[in-house]
Amino acid sequence: MQKTHFMPSERPAVLNFNDEVTGLIYGFIFRPGRPPERVSSQQVQEAYQQICHSEGFIWLHVNLTHAMAEKWLKKHFTIDELFFEEIREGSRSTRIERQGNSLLAVLNDVIFNPEDSVDETSTLWVSCHPQLVVTARHKPVRLIELLYKRLDYISINSPIELMVYLLQEQEDLLENIVRRANLYVDRIEECLLTHHVKKNRANLGRLRRMLLRFQRLLAPEPTALFRLLNRPPAWIAPEVVQNFRQFTEEFSVVLNDLIALTERIRLLQEEITSRQMEQSNRTLYVLTVITVLALPINIVAGFFGMNVGGIPLANNHHGFLLLVVIVGVFTLLAGWWALRRRDDS
Repeated sequence: MQKTHFMPSERPAVLNFNDEVTGLIYGFIFRPGRPPERVSSQQVQEAYQQICHSEGFIWLHVNLTHAMAEKWLKKHFTIDELFFEEIREGSRSTRIERQGNSLLAVLNDVIFNPEDSVDETSTLWVSCHPQLVVTARHKPVRLIELLYKRLDYISINSPIELMVYLLQEQEDLLENIVRRANLYVDRIEECLLTHHVKKNRANLGRLRRMLLRFQRLLAPEPTALFRLLNRPPAWIAPEVVQNFRQFTEEFSVVLNDLIALTERIRLLQEEITSRQMEQSNRTLYVLTVITVLALPINIVAGFFGMNVGGIPLANNHHGFLLLVVIVGVFTLLAGWWALRRRDDS
């Protein structure tokens, strides 16, 4: 299977009342040597009976917000009940595992903006059989929309190749997220010595939480994936299993980059925190020195400000100068003591 990256023009959407009732968004028949043929919900029911006795497969993409979608699939197609149980449970962790003679996959799509605190996510459930692929979602998934636009320009010869294509698209999505996050962290690192340290620290914390969430959503569960690679269904060709192994290795590299990025963000947060603590300590020290230097004159002013008899130097013509000298001497001693404590620390 070869994947290209240029974008064709969108096909005109043809509304069909029966498709709207059944919740069918896209229905395609894939036959060897022929381009994919889009069919309606009624046509796909007839084609499914024929395709089971010939080569090719059918892809159905349904909208789960329609109440009749699940009933329609159960009535006309052979789909495991576990597939619908996973949908009802709302499982959102990315994984691909074997269920009897079929495969179940849960994929996720996210809209990532490093400068925005809100991210949008959508989940896609995939049931893959020897001659049938069913994808279901509640909210629109960009992985499917990209696949739909490229159907005429890519080669997909089996249901498992379609699933591998979706997995590769999700890997590309995570790789793009890591790349954009790296650029954003680079800008923050360059501005580390500016006056926006507090804001940068808050942005790094938000970005780190988002990346950890994306890691949970987009990274496939390794146990289920390795179990599939060791015991794949008989109808999956060996070269496709090899594609799965390659996908696993590539995804591991992306995950390592993501883990390294989160560790880098953590180190930057610690650096910013240490700088803030150092700045706070300097400010506190300056305030302490000012308080110590002002202590002698405050004490003297307090004593001589008492309205009682017997105040010394009251009748001395040089009393004010003597007090200034006394206060100055004590202020110098206090300053020397404060600076000595700073040097000792």
